[in-house]
Amino acid sequence: MKLVTIILNKTECLDELLETFKENNMPGATIIDSKGMIQELSDSDDFRIVGSLRELFMPSHKENKTIIMVARDEDIKVISRIVNEATGGLNNPDTGIMFTIPIDYLEGLSR
Repeated sequence: MKLVTIILNKTECLDELLETFKENNMPGATIIDSKGMIQELSDSDDFRIVGSLRELFMPSHKENKTIIMVARDEDIKVISRIVNEATGGLNNPDTGIMFTIPIDYLEGLSR
């Protein structure tokens, strides 16, 4: 089992992503409103970026969504495919990231 974490910058893809997870028998996920460090710092008056550097450091969105879900090892490739199809590809700038962490112990989830 793995803990899948998706930090979705392209939040307009969230509904499609969740619907596709459900269609693929992966109905359980927790969605958390989140904000990156640069997003938080950019709200501060002390954080100023000049000219062309602004595009490198300033995200085009003000928030993101963090999705966490428990998945079987064999479902990771399917989850990755779903995320990349819904977002247009995580390799694209300012789209999001996805990673997994092994789960050594799990209680309270029946699958």
